[in-house]
Amino acid sequence: MRLRHPRAFGNCWLGCVLWDELGLSAFWDARLGTERGRVPWRKVLQLLVVNRLCEPGSEFAVHRRWFLRSAMDELLGTDFAVADKDRLYRCLDRLLRHKDALGQFLTRQWKMLFDAQFDVLLYDLTSTYFEGRCAEIPRRSTATAATVGGCRQVVIALVVTTDGLPWLMRCWPGTRRTRPRSARSWRRSRAVRPSPAVWVMDRGVPTEETLAEMRTEGVAYLVGTPGAC
Repeated sequence: MRLRHPRAFGNCWLGCVLWDELGLSAFWDARLGTERGRVPWRKVLQLLVVNRLCEPGSEFAVHRRWFLRSAMDELLGTDFAVADKDRLYRCLDRLLRHKDALGQFLTRQWKMLFDAQFDVLLYDLTSTYFEGRCAEIPRRSTATAATVGGCRQVVIALVVTTDGLPWLMRCWPGTRRTRPRSARSWRRSRAVRPSPAVWVMDRGVPTEETLAEMRTEGVAYLVGTPGAC
């Protein structure tokens, strides 16, 4: 007996079960179901999400290796067309306009399924950069930093619960020095905030101006300050 070309099934099956338990099939069918495509865009997105759960990799890695080593074609009821590299990239372009709706949906699901609490929110910033001209990337910035050789940068703000559930993400052009812009997360989050929360931040995140606005509007926060020498 010889086993040839085995494919992963159990972890992919569990990922698909979690996808359905969260109600994501219905959520994305309602938003992507009318968009034209040889393969339903919801299935393309489900493939990407299950990959991030089982063996995180780039879209190109999914196309070249992971899909062929998995049983996702059987689980999704489709063929290799779902893993076409251009289709994987184009799927991501369709998600951005649904970001806030997805945040609200997941907030409700996490409260119902996991009794998630949102009374304390952890907020931090990071930055990344693009190489090349990036002429067609609207969020690129001409800001420079010695550590990345003057490449165009963006700031990414992430808010998570104390259980580590990602709750809000924002992206702005610029560097971490553009803190007044990046500090808008707490203002823009009111649309998805389920209840008043205490924001916990590193001292490098907010400016004094931002903290003054938060105090004026009654937003609770906990932030580190420089220690006295």
